[in-house]
Amino acid sequence: MMSDSIAFIDLAAQRRRVGSRMDEAILRVVNHGGYIMGPEVKQFEADLSAFCGAKHVISCANGTDALALVLMAKSVKPGQAILCPSFTFAATAEVVAWLGAVPIFVDCLPETFNMDPASLEFGINTARQLGLKPVGVIPVDLFGQPADYDAIEAICAREDLWILCDAAQSFGASYRGRKLGTIGAATSTSFFPAKPLGCYGDGGAVFTNDDELAAIMRSLRVHGQGSDKYDNVRIGMNGRLDTMQAAVLIEKLKIFPDEIAARDRVAKRYNEMLGDVVAVPVVAEGNTSVWAQYTMRVPNRDALAAALKAKGVPTAIYYPKPLHQQTAYSKFPCAGNGVPVSERLAGEVLSLPMHPYLEEAVQDRIIAAVREALGAETRSQAAE
Repeated sequence: MMSDSIAFIDLAAQRRRVGSRMDEAILRVVNHGGYIMGPEVKQFEADLSAFCGAKHVISCANGTDALALVLMAKSVKPGQAILCPSFTFAATAEVVAWLGAVPIFVDCLPETFNMDPASLEFGINTARQLGLKPVGVIPVDLFGQPADYDAIEAICAREDLWILCDAAQSFGASYRGRKLGTIGAATSTSFFPAKPLGCYGDGGAVFTNDDELAAIMRSLRVHGQGSDKYDNVRIGMNGRLDTMQAAVLIEKLKIFPDEIAARDRVAKRYNEMLGDVVAVPVVAEGNTSVWAQYTMRVPNRDALAAALKAKGVPTAIYYPKPLHQQTAYSKFPCAGNGVPVSERLAGEVLSLPMHPYLEEAVQDRIIAAVREALGAETRSQAAE
């Protein structure tokens, strides 16, 4: 029997599928007692490496620490500029400011929500006009699909900039046959519970094929240790992934490919049934998406959200205010003449429920509610 309550992200349904295996995995950690850097951590890193093809995987405490580890390993410092989108979560720019560098906010493309390469070029020029040295770019793979890395890589190669791919929402996707985790100098991700691959707390990881960068990040993750924990050779952090989260993620990774396929089926059905009434998300040719969110663009966003709430359909807004308009980040510069697409999208985006266990009957209820709220007939009615 279908419940009247619709979950925006249904972690309980996933638990019903893998709950017993998860309980056994957690109990193994409880019994062996290696709660910090226990054997499951190394196993999970190896499993991730096999999954995405990255030579090195450095697990860590959360997605923000994953970003910070790369920037610290790259010796980011004051006087430098790093280019990142304005239309994203604060962590991307936060780690830049932590280290005294300047985030330069770049605009995004209206179809994919990802970094606009043309705006990136404006941002590089802006940095130099301000007397800053641009050193790196952090593209964010927003809502589940990769940024336009061919274009971004070409610009960065010409300008001698490194790339840190922020795949907190896209790990498991691919860009023109290249799996995320193998692009750029490094890739970071998050295992926050609501992510497509999420743990039972906080967690993150960094992927790289660079031996030296990996060695530095492994040291930084544990207080900058050298040959042992009382030989600290650099200023680091306490950024370890705890063993219980690794045990949870080992089990979740086993079903991750199946869940990605299920998410894609849900997204395609949404697109097919809603594409005539709203601006549905577009996956660029050659890309796959893990659909961390299913995000539409609607000019009457607030009214639609209210109407859907009245019908028992939850929604979310990622993100109602771009970073450059937020109090903590408003002092930092924007590329060129601003980021108008980011500002427009912030007033239009609305995300519908998305998870691998969204049954067709519930999808139909959501789709019908959207169409009715927008004054459109349902597809079945229109066909009669």
